[in-house]
Amino acid sequence: MKIVIVGAGAMGSRFGFMLKQAGQDVALIDGWDKNVEALQKDGIIANYNGEEIQQPIEAYHEDAVDPELKADLLIIFTKAMQLEATLQKTQAYTHNETRVLCLLNGIGYEDILRRYFDEDQIIIGNTMWTAGLEGPGRPKLFGDGSVNLLNLGKSDAAVSGAHEVIDIFNEAGLNGVYEKGIFYLIYKKLCVNGTMNGLCTLLECNMAELGATEANREIVQQLVSEIVAIAQAEDVEMSREEMIAHVEECYNPETIGLHYPSMYQDLIKNNRSTEIDFINGAIADKGEKYGIATPYNDFLTRLIHTKEELLGAK
Repeated sequence: MKIVIVGAGAMGSRFGFMLKQAGQDVALIDGWDKNVEALQKDGIIANYNGEEIQQPIEAYHEDAVDPELKADLLIIFTKAMQLEATLQKTQAYTHNETRVLCLLNGIGYEDILRRYFDEDQIIIGNTMWTAGLEGPGRPKLFGDGSVNLLNLGKSDAAVSGAHEVIDIFNEAGLNGVYEKGIFYLIYKKLCVNGTMNGLCTLLECNMAELGATEANREIVQQLVSEIVAIAQAEDVEMSREEMIAHVEECYNPETIGLHYPSMYQDLIKNNRSTEIDFINGAIADKGEKYGIATPYNDFLTRLIHTKEELLGAK
């Protein structure tokens, strides 16, 4: 099976590294010139739980993909706001039986996928793996995680396709799980992304530092309350108290508390535009749709966009 990963940032590099280490045929595609140059020259040089490991890997710039490349499994790790443009380009190296797996932050991207692929080809997922990027071609991979997947289509072929991907992930140590309650997990992760990403980015701190402040607690609780209300409006059963407790686990400096969320890395470290519109902005949009007040998510979205403008993010 030819596996093509689009978006060779921190998470794309993690999956590419682990799948390649397990003997899979993997190619990475990315739009960051320096990253592609480093991958083509030296492969992935990973800080893997404190040990430096070099892994040669096939890599292409998104504008110079080998015309003979054809993906049997396409894994998308771009930012959510780049998804539409990414899918337009993937038509050149996918085929009618390509399975496409999206592991993006946020909600609502499955509607975009349907414009380009049949439902039986689409797998949606949620991953709890973490990663950072120390430089072009140099991911920092630490800790354990898992990947929860569900086929969007209902046919036997769609189900078997998802299970085949899970088997491949398990062989690579990525801990794949077939999860019928995927939307619960997506909203659960959204509670973390909808608080830690925006707040740590605005305040320029890691999650443990945020958790050490008293004033943040009411903000976090209100953001989570709004997200849970939207999830419940979409028939996803969630407990506000459980989700607040889940978010507060991020403050622990002995686990992931010292981590700077991906939005911080995008905007503060790399001066890139964020995917806030697919996280807090999506909650605000759905709040308008369902007649549910979401002032905290709307305000956080606007603050992040203001910071993007002030920093001249691209």
